[in-house]
Amino acid sequence: MRELEERLYKHINTLIERYPKLEGVRQSIIDAYLIMEECYENGGKLLIAGNGGSAADSEHIAGELMKRFKIQRPVGDEYAQNLECSLMAIPLVAHEALSTAYINDVDGYGVFAQQLFGFGRKGDVFLGISTSGNSKNIMNATVVARASGIKVIGLTRANGGELAMVADAAVKVPETETYMIQELHLPIYHCWCLMLEDRFFGKD
Repeated sequence: MRELEERLYKHINTLIERYPKLEGVRQSIIDAYLIMEECYENGGKLLIAGNGGSAADSEHIAGELMKRFKIQRPVGDEYAQNLECSLMAIPLVAHEALSTAYINDVDGYGVFAQQLFGFGRKGDVFLGISTSGNSKNIMNATVVARASGIKVIGLTRANGGELAMVADAAVKVPETETYMIQELHLPIYHCWCLMLEDRFFGKD
């Protein structure tokens, strides 16, 4: 167990070495990781949403989790040689027909809430990415998450906004300018992906 913890924390240490300004959010990064780890240990999945550049980040994260990031993930079946083990992650931004129909027919601010309601199950985790911390469609999704027994992780800005107040764990990067916030979000979620992959597919 100790060796496993050391292996996981090396990723955090490398992250802070490369981005020293993230030292102040070290523990919140770890707290968020532990929520995701517990989710996957219990057979849950990660549901991810954001707007604009954060929408792209949502798909990026899912891509890193659903196939190999750095470590080989063989299925172990000769009939499935080209398949890789996955950590289930659904970017809620990726369903254009569903989301545009909902926006057109019902309400743009409820689009992520609707998808979370449909895809989410108790024990899952919702990762909301918002550079303002106040995105209405993200906040509405957190309400559904709470009602459904889904834990909430927020990835946001220095003051955290409303998202930080309702999240089970919130990583508030020390920036206030949108593009600078996004520049720090990426190495954080890459670190999470490295830690998760090491935890579930690394060699003992």
